[in-house]
Amino acid sequence: MRYKTLVHVLGESPSSPSAMAARAEIAREGIAQRLLSERGLDGTIPHHPYSKWRGAHWVLAALADLGYPPGDPSLIPLRDQVYDWLFDEKRLAGIPTINCRTRRCASQEGNALYATLALALEDERTPRLTEWLVGWQWPDGGWNCDRNPDAVHSSYNESLIPVRGLHLYAEITGDPNAREAVDQAAELFLKRKLFRRLSNNRVIKSSFLRLFYPYYWHYSTLYALKVLAEIGRIGDRRCSEALDKLEEKRLRNGGFAAEARYYYVRSTDKRCGGQSTTFFGPTDKSKLNEFVTVEALTVLRAAGRL
Repeated sequence: MRYKTLVHVLGESPSSPSAMAARAEIAREGIAQRLLSERGLDGTIPHHPYSKWRGAHWVLAALADLGYPPGDPSLIPLRDQVYDWLFDEKRLAGIPTINCRTRRCASQEGNALYATLALALEDERTPRLTEWLVGWQWPDGGWNCDRNPDAVHSSYNESLIPVRGLHLYAEITGDPNAREAVDQAAELFLKRKLFRRLSNNRVIKSSFLRLFYPYYWHYSTLYALKVLAEIGRIGDRRCSEALDKLEEKRLRNGGFAAEARYYYVRSTDKRCGGQSTTFFGPTDKSKLNEFVTVEALTVLRAAGRL
């Protein structure tokens, strides 16, 4: 929280001594250590990489989003777990193309691409993730795993995460195909004002407007605003209503509450989704949640509203 607040809320340079010290502390403090607590002697986590939310895929994604310092060689076994799964030939052979649209859960490759780059774990296989995502993109700019032949619209859940990964790849490499894919995907969300239907302007899903953290693969307008800020599109007027609704949720103490969550820590609370080794603050509409608060303040600052 200290690193994110310094850099993303207060605007301090990531290379300043205080920011660098705060970021180095992330690797030593409790959250990161708990996320990595199930690693064995070989550096791997003894679950399927996609096991919610303790597998290597989710652990790397969480570390990347938290700002974990890049270049930690001890994370390479986790990267290899994720890559071995994603690059498995049998898995790739089972990805269908129906009515000229590849049906793929692109959030998986998107998360892997973003985490690999953010944590400086890329290798010779990393560009293939970008090639796949660009090649699988649907005509409306997003991605979808729906095998229904009649499905012609992209999934919000599957389309937001690839934008982060492709944008970071384009920033690092200058790849024009990745940049174009990011621009096309951004329009998928922007033309719907992030949460409204094109057909009747109604809210697509009420859950899209809820505040929560971590996001995992779940879409929310807060997450969308965060990604649009990263790609430089937060100033688009079509973000205004989503920003207004975010501001309306601010508590009297200046913070923001978590209104939902998609994980559980104790085995008695399994209705919330997959199990996490880490607790990310209270879920109570009247209580400040530090994680949600720093996310919201980051977005508001980027939009010039803080």
